[in-house]
Amino acid sequence: MTTAFKEKVLYIVSSIPKGSTMTYQEVARKAGNPNAQRAVGTLMAHNHNPSVPCHRVIKSDGTLGNYNRGGIHRKKHILEKEGVAIIYNGKNYKVKI
Repeated sequence: MTTAFKEKVLYIVSSIPKGSTMTYQEVARKAGNPNAQRAVGTLMAHNHNPSVPCHRVIKSDGTLGNYNRGGIHRKKHILEKEGVAIIYNGKNYKVKI
């Protein structure tokens, strides 16, 4: 993973407004590498910069994915506080579309 790709990803994620989400694949595509969603996930997992709202990045199926700053329940809480509608389908938390 190049430094340029990492910088693009962090910039894109920093630009996601409150109340909105993007998928790992959407971030990868905007950063110029549409097949790098796993690399985006790895970057988010290792990101501890509070100015990069990695909680706003979700899986392509709408499920929340992991969160390195308190787990999935913390991610759910933050997203709901920002106005994102979350549903529980009996197995996973998912962003309501």
